[in-house]
Amino acid sequence: MSIASDQLRVGPHELEVLRRAGRGGGPPILLIHGVNTINPGAPFLDRLAEHGEVIAPSHPGFGNSPRPADFDTMYDLVHLYLAVLDAIAGDRVTMIGFSFGGWIATEVAACAPAKLGRLVLVDPVGIKLSGREERDIAHFFNTSPEELERRAWHDPQKRPAGNYGLGWQNAIDEAMSDADMVALARNWDALCLYAWRPHMYNPQLKHWLHRVAVPSLVLWGASDRIVTPDYGHAYSELIPNARFEAIEAAGHHPELEQPGAFVDRVAGFLDERHQRAAAERTKSA
Repeated sequence: MSIASDQLRVGPHELEVLRRAGRGGGPPILLIHGVNTINPGAPFLDRLAEHGEVIAPSHPGFGNSPRPADFDTMYDLVHLYLAVLDAIAGDRVTMIGFSFGGWIATEVAACAPAKLGRLVLVDPVGIKLSGREERDIAHFFNTSPEELERRAWHDPQKRPAGNYGLGWQNAIDEAMSDADMVALARNWDALCLYAWRPHMYNPQLKHWLHRVAVPSLVLWGASDRIVTPDYGHAYSELIPNARFEAIEAAGHHPELEQPGAFVDRVAGFLDERHQRAAAERTKSA
């Protein structure tokens, strides 16, 4: 299937958005991207579309989404994505957040939006668990590209070429277009504005995770050394009705290193909802 590039207007904001038409009967699936936008060639997209329409906006300042001059905080992103949820047709939306996007998705879910049906967090950042002098999250900006790549991937030699995930700086040695390089630079400039200080977390967020009211799946790459599986376990334990699952032979981007296993885990989680709904219909018949 081909993926369509489109625009989504939310209030005064015009967002670049990728859409993949759904082949299944499930609710829309909203993807909240991480340090880079969702690459339309990512293999997991087509399989994910078997379970519902896939909608993947680019945050303001990322990809081709313009960023207003005064739009530069997590507060702005959270309220934007609450409005995006309202703009998506249907009564329920599944939201999947990756890395930095997992932080955004968690903040949104803690607001308990009525249209959010299910939440999937993939190696999210966003909370502080250890002491002030201990680092939970590898520093995205002050760590060398080589070290970021080593920490982010189970097998760095198999990292997809181009603007896929952490360690992207090494991609500039490959055959990249000027437009791709400009997009990468824009993404990281915007990330600095949203998440430099405190680095990749909100000190208050962990105190509000109890407000996440929907079934949640926390997926983690077993080889992730950007944020370790121990961090992931602790994260999931702070969210009611959440469960933690690890994906072997994957680092910080399991959707890219193990796309089949990733979609299988998400599909299983979504199918549980369909099975319960069918059982309720049978019971009430």
